[in-house]
Amino acid sequence: MTRIVLLGGGYVTLHAYAGLVRGLRSRVRRGEVEIVVISADHSHRFHGFTGELLAGDIRPDRLATPLAEAMPLARIERGVATAIDPHAHTVTYEGDAGERTLAYDHLVVGTGAREPVAAVPGLAEHARTLRGVDEIAALGDHVRSTRCGEVVVIGGGVAGAEIAAAIAKRGRRVTLVHSGDRVLGAWDDQPALVGAAARDLADAGVTLRLGVRVTEADATGIALSDGTRLRADTIVAAVGERPVVVPGLDAWRDRRGRLITRRDLAVRAGVWAAGDAAAVVHPVTGLLVPADALWAIKGGEHLGRQLARVVAGRAPRPFRYRGLGRAAAFGVGRGIAELYGIPFTGRMAWMLRLTFFLRFMPSRSRAAGVVADLAAAVARSVRDAQAQRRHHSYMTTAPAALALIDRVEPN
Repeated sequence: MTRIVLLGGGYVTLHAYAGLVRGLRSRVRRGEVEIVVISADHSHRFHGFTGELLAGDIRPDRLATPLAEAMPLARIERGVATAIDPHAHTVTYEGDAGERTLAYDHLVVGTGAREPVAAVPGLAEHARTLRGVDEIAALGDHVRSTRCGEVVVIGGGVAGAEIAAAIAKRGRRVTLVHSGDRVLGAWDDQPALVGAAARDLADAGVTLRLGVRVTEADATGIALSDGTRLRADTIVAAVGERPVVVPGLDAWRDRRGRLITRRDLAVRAGVWAAGDAAAVVHPVTGLLVPADALWAIKGGEHLGRQLARVVAGRAPRPFRYRGLGRAAAFGVGRGIAELYGIPFTGRMAWMLRLTFFLRFMPSRSRAAGVVADLAAAVARSVRDAQAQRRHHSYMTTAPAALALIDRVEPN
């Protein structure tokens, strides 16, 4: 029997599994190939609609798919990998039944990344993060509660900007702190889209503090590098990522802790990696690909197909995906997107993003639920806009009408 172990419950694992089953379904069903998933979470969390969840536009259960449902032919082990022995071909993990060691023929490392909150004093103790088990749903519950108060979001990338806009929609005072001189620094090649995003954030009521770093956090707020402080009842850290490191593969890591992959995404014999835990080289530019969901999905798909080839006795092929685009949303009907270099804003960008994300959700029924939730959100948005127009019309015409009445009404 050939055993393939997938570490993590995120995009890499889900899409590697799908590729494996497409190529090896009959052998998996006959027990000739075993797929084992080791994950600390019992569900796959689809993070694409995090902003919509926090804004109250989507129910949290729409974005959580149980791993057993998403990967029915796999054996799911709830646990955290603690060591890898690449020479003995074993992985050790801490699970519900204690520590166990499992032999593998092939290991896929898709353990993702976490926010580097330890780099700022007090941030680990006082900030909410987004990449851990159930952390986004917990933040959504907190935002709805009276304890939320004033909010500071740290980090001006896509995640930070989307989260800031979403929380502001709930009526919270939100300040977005970013060390760069503009939000969405990775989009500098699309200045018009960056400007549109800044306008959408302003319209949402988000205050920007740019060009300053957070130097300390405590229970009352944060200290900034310019000597000022910001009061905050809630601090959200959207401060980038550092790969989750499982001991045993240190010889194949770069200085940031990512696993260095070859052209086919192999790290060494029997070990493969993709997503945020891996340093993957773009097949055309020679630069490292971005650490985002799309590249993790495509990396996982590639690994599943190549492992199916290897198990069948064929040579793996190089990773050839070149990219598609990127998108962000800042409320219903508001967004920015780039598709093959072509920029989009507003409703068109929002629809492109929605269509794209729905395509990659692991559950068709939950995707249909997202559509239903967002249709209701769009209807509410239209009603609110109509009410605002009526109110504006009344406030504009009422003074003139009253003045006319005063002129014609007898004393």
